[in-house]
Amino acid sequence: MNFKVVEKFISINGEGQRSGELAVFIRLAHCNLSCSYCDTVWANQADVTYTEMTKEDIFEYILQTGIKNITLTGGEPLLHENTKELIELITNNKALHLEIETNGSVSLEDFLIEGCSNLSFTVDYKSPSSLMEKKMDLTNYELLRMKDTIKFVVGDLNDLIKAHDVIRTHQLERKCKVILSPIFGKIEMVDIVDYMKKHLLVDVKLQMQLHKIIWEPDVVGV
Repeated sequence: MNFKVVEKFISINGEGQRSGELAVFIRLAHCNLSCSYCDTVWANQADVTYTEMTKEDIFEYILQTGIKNITLTGGEPLLHENTKELIELITNNKALHLEIETNGSVSLEDFLIEGCSNLSFTVDYKSPSSLMEKKMDLTNYELLRMKDTIKFVVGDLNDLIKAHDVIRTHQLERKCKVILSPIFGKIEMVDIVDYMKKHLLVDVKLQMQLHKIIWEPDVVGV
């Protein structure tokens, strides 16, 4: 089965452990969540325009770019039938690094490849303001590794409090990298920093979405 690719482009990683580095982005259509703050709603519409590509087509495009970082995103990339095969094809090339951005509602278990050093996951935790928090698969937190990232998208104090509680309950800072990512235009950075200082979140990183600072927030393909 072919993949429904709604975007493919080169830009910088706006967030994650390779923030600021050039990357090839492959965005797949459709998502199983409908977050209140979603900034790619258009990619999740039933009538979205897409290009059908085989895993070989995607891999060839990646190689032609000459870029070593690949970000597979969506939508929700782990929903697609042949995603595991695409992961294996890309990561077999050890010159490449594949990062998968996933919304936190799908189990990672079937997508982890034992001994694969060039595959990492950035897993969202959908905070209360997303209206999707109940969809989170908390079993993923036993699978995360230090090369993986969990990202808490926060828009208000209640989101920060919940993020802190989840981090503490699951001891996430001991398992993976932990990021607080502000919803653009919803919360002041200083409020996040003040909360981090007050509660000594010493192994947590505040990270802004660089692409929304460099370009206008609603620009696509960047």
